[in-house]
Amino acid sequence: MSVQIRSRKKSNIPAVEVVKQLDSFPKLDKDDFIQRSPVGGIVSIVAYVIICSVIFFEIRYYWDSDVAFHFVPDTDMHAKLKVNVDITVAMPCYSIDADIIDSTDENFRVFGVLEEEDAWFEMSEKQRAHFDDIRYFNTYLREEMHAVNELLWKQAHSFQPASVPKHEILPSQKPDACRIFGSLELNKVAGNFHVAAGKAIPLANGEGHVHTELFNFGIPRKILSHDDDPLVAFLQFPPIRDMPRHNFSHRIHHMSFGDSSVGIIHPLDGDEKITQEPSTSYQYFIEIVPTDVETFLTKAKTYQYSVKDNLRIIDHNSGSHGMPGIFFKYDFSALKVIVTQTREPLFQFFIRLSSTIAGVFVTAGNLTRLTNPHT
Repeated sequence: MSVQIRSRKKSNIPAVEVVKQLDSFPKLDKDDFIQRSPVGGIVSIVAYVIICSVIFFEIRYYWDSDVAFHFVPDTDMHAKLKVNVDITVAMPCYSIDADIIDSTDENFRVFGVLEEEDAWFEMSEKQRAHFDDIRYFNTYLREEMHAVNELLWKQAHSFQPASVPKHEILPSQKPDACRIFGSLELNKVAGNFHVAAGKAIPLANGEGHVHTELFNFGIPRKILSHDDDPLVAFLQFPPIRDMPRHNFSHRIHHMSFGDSSVGIIHPLDGDEKITQEPSTSYQYFIEIVPTDVETFLTKAKTYQYSVKDNLRIIDHNSGSHGMPGIFFKYDFSALKVIVTQTREPLFQFFIRLSSTIAGVFVTAGNLTRLTNPHT
C-alpha cells in the first residue's frame, strides 16, 4: 500500500502582516454610524450637567417634607395642663401673691405653689442683655412667623429661654422686686391667674379666696368667679381709706402652657411693662389652643396661645374701680390643631425622577439632530 504525503505550500506573507490584516468584526456602512461634531459634544455635556442637577434637586425636594395643619374638635375636656411662669414684679415678695381662680371654684392651693425670690427690678448689664435677646428673638419670630413657620416645626429642639442670670455684684440697697417662677397644674377650664397685692387667704367654705390688702382700702362685696372683671367688686360706698400706691411694673421672662415642644412660640416671652402710675391693672386675655405635634423627630401634646393686653389706671374718684395687679385671664379654644409632617411616597419620587431624566435625554437628542443634520 502506497502512502501519499501532501505538503502545504508555505505563505510568503510575514506573520506580522497577517495579524494586521486580521479583522473579525463585520463592516458597517457609512450611513450606519454617527459622525461626531463639536455641537453634539456640547449638547451632551449640557444634558449630563442638567441630569445631575435634576437628580440633586429632586432628592433634596423629596427629603424636604411638608407641614400640614388639621383642625378637629377638642374632646379631651378632663385633661390637666401646666402653666409655666417666670415673671419679675417691681414690688417686694412680702407684699404680693400669685394664685389662680377658675370656674371649678376649687381651692387655689390645689393648683400648686410658685416659688418666690427676692430680686432687684433694675437689672445688671448681663441680665439686661439676656432679657433683650429674648425680647428681640421673640419679636422676630412673631413678625416673621409666615416665613419661618415650617422651619420651626421641623426642628428637633424647642425654643425654651434660659433662666435669668444672677447679679454678679449684689446691689447695696434692699431687694425692691420679686421674681415669681415655677409651674402650676390647671384644670382645662377658663380661669384667671393673677398677681395682686397682699397674701391670698382661702375662704372657710373652700370656694375662692381673698387678698389681705383688700381690707386696707375697701370692703369686698364677694369673691368673683373667672368671668367677673375686675377681680373684686366693691360696695357703692367709699373705701375705708385711699388705695395704697402699688407699682406693678413687671417683666415676663417666660410664660407657656403645657410641655415644651418644637414649633411653639410663646408671645409673652420678653414682654416688659413699666409705669409710674401708683395703681395700675394690667390685663392679658389669653386664648389657649390644644396642639398635637406629630413630626418625624417629635411627638408631643402641648398648647399654644394668642394674647391681647389692656392697661387701666385704677382711680375710684374718677369712677375707674377695680383692683391693681397683673391678671392673665385665659380660656380654651374648642378646636384642636394637629400638626403633621408628610412626605410623598417613594414610588412617586422614582417615577418623577425617571420621567424627568428621560425627557432631558430626548430633548438633547432632538437638539443634536437639528444642529447637525448629517448625524
